[in-house]
Amino acid sequence: MTTNTPICVDLDGTLTRSDLLVESLLALIKSKPSYLLLIPFWLLRGKAALKYEIAKRIELNHASSPYRLELIHWLKRAREQGHPLYLCTASSQKLAQGVADYLGFFDGVFASDERTNLSGQRKAARLVETFGERGFDYCGNHPVDLAIWRHSRHAIPVGCGRRLVEQAGKAAPISAAFPERTAWPALLARACRLHQWAKNALVFLPLLAAHRLFDVNSSIQAMLAFIAFGLCASSVYLLNDMLDLEADRAHPRKSHRPFASGKLPLTAGLAFAPALLLAACALALALPWRFGVALSGYYALTLAYSLILKRLVLIDTLALAGLYTVRIVAGAKAIGVPLSFWMLLFSVFLFLSLAIVKRYGELEGMRRAGKLEAAGRGYTVNDLPVLQGLGTAAGYLSVLVLALYINSPDITVLYRQPKAIWGLCVVVLYWISRVWMKTHRGEMHDDPVVFALHDRQSLGMAVVAILLVGLAA
Repeated sequence: MTTNTPICVDLDGTLTRSDLLVESLLALIKSKPSYLLLIPFWLLRGKAALKYEIAKRIELNHASSPYRLELIHWLKRAREQGHPLYLCTASSQKLAQGVADYLGFFDGVFASDERTNLSGQRKAARLVETFGERGFDYCGNHPVDLAIWRHSRHAIPVGCGRRLVEQAGKAAPISAAFPERTAWPALLARACRLHQWAKNALVFLPLLAAHRLFDVNSSIQAMLAFIAFGLCASSVYLLNDMLDLEADRAHPRKSHRPFASGKLPLTAGLAFAPALLLAACALALALPWRFGVALSGYYALTLAYSLILKRLVLIDTLALAGLYTVRIVAGAKAIGVPLSFWMLLFSVFLFLSLAIVKRYGELEGMRRAGKLEAAGRGYTVNDLPVLQGLGTAAGYLSVLVLALYINSPDITVLYRQPKAIWGLCVVVLYWISRVWMKTHRGEMHDDPVVFALHDRQSLGMAVVAILLVGLAA
C-alpha cells in the first residue's frame, strides 16, 4: 500500500454490521406508523429520494451502531501512517455525516443526495473522478463493490465470504481482509426465540382443564393452535427486535441479540417476519374461526405493544399479562370448550406478576450497571420498590383466586377428590415467593418463563402440581 493512498470505506455492512436505510426506515415507522402510506410515493421518485425523505425525518444514535472494531483500529493505524480516510456510502448524506462526525477520523464523506444513489458504478465513477484510476484503496463487503474494486489500487474485503474475497482479489490486489463467518440459520433461529414457544403451551390448558387430553381430534386441534401461535410469536419477536434496536443496544444482555449486534441482517428479518405470519394464518384456517379471531387479537396486541405500549409505564405489564391470557382464550376456542372464569382470573394475576418480574429484573440490571433508567421503557431505578410491591401482590392474588376456585362448587364437576388440589396453593405460593426473592437478588433471567424452564426447583414443582391434579382427578 503506497504511502498517502486514500482509503475509501463503505458504511453499511462494512464499517458497521447494520444497514442505515433499513434502520432509519424502522425508526421512522416506530415513531410514526402513518409514514408507511408515504413510502411508496417516495420510492416512485427513486431510491435516492426515499433515503433522503426518511433521513430528514429521523435521528439515529450513531454511538450505539454495531461497528466493526477491528476494522476501525486498522483504519486509525492507517491514518497515523498518512493515509487519508473517506467514508463512501450509498446511505444518505445526513446519516453518513453523522457517523463521520461521531467517529471523528474521516477526512471527507461521499454519500447519496436527494437525486443520486451513490452505489456501484456511480460510486466508482465518483471515486475515480476524485482520486483517479487506481488512485485509492477501497473497503467493501458486497458483490456490488466489485464495480469499485476494479478501479481501486487495493481491495480490502470486509465481512465477506470466501467466494467474494476471491472475486475481489481478481479485481484488485488485496492489501488487508477482515473475513467473518456468520451462521445465519442458527442466528435466525435465535432471533425467532424458539425457546419462547414454551409459553404457547398455555393453549393446552383448556384441553387439560376440560379433561379432553385423550380426545384425538381435540389434541390435534390444540397442537395446530400451539404451532400457529409459535409461528405468529416468532414473527412478532423478529419485528419487535428490529423496532427496538436502540433500546436493545443500550441493554447489557439484549445488546447481544442477532439484530442489535448486527450479526443478522435486518433484511432477513424483513423477509421472514411476514413469511412466518402467513404460515400462522394458514394453520389458523384449519381451526374454528373464533381461534383466528383470538390469534388476530394476539398479533394486534403484540404489534401495539411493540410500537407504543412497551413505553407506557404499567400499561406495558398489563399488556404482557393480556398476551399470556389470550393464549388460554385461543386454546379454548381451538377445541370449542367454554372459557373458565376462574382460569382467566388466575392467569391475569399470575402473569401480571411475572410481567412485573420482567421489568423489575431489567431495572435491577440497569441499577447494577450504574444506569438510572431502562432505555425506551419509561421506568427508573427509583421505581424498583413500587414494582416489587405490585408484583408480589399480583402473585399472591393469583393464589387467592386458586383457593376460591378450589372452594367453589365448580370444582366438583371435574374432580372426584378436589381436596388434593389444595396442595397447588402451597406450590404456587412458594414458587411466586421464590421468583420474587431471586429477582430481588438480581438472579432472575430477563424472562421468568425462560428461568422456570431451566430451574430445577421450578420443574420439580411443576411435576408435583401435575401429580396433585392427577390425584384429584
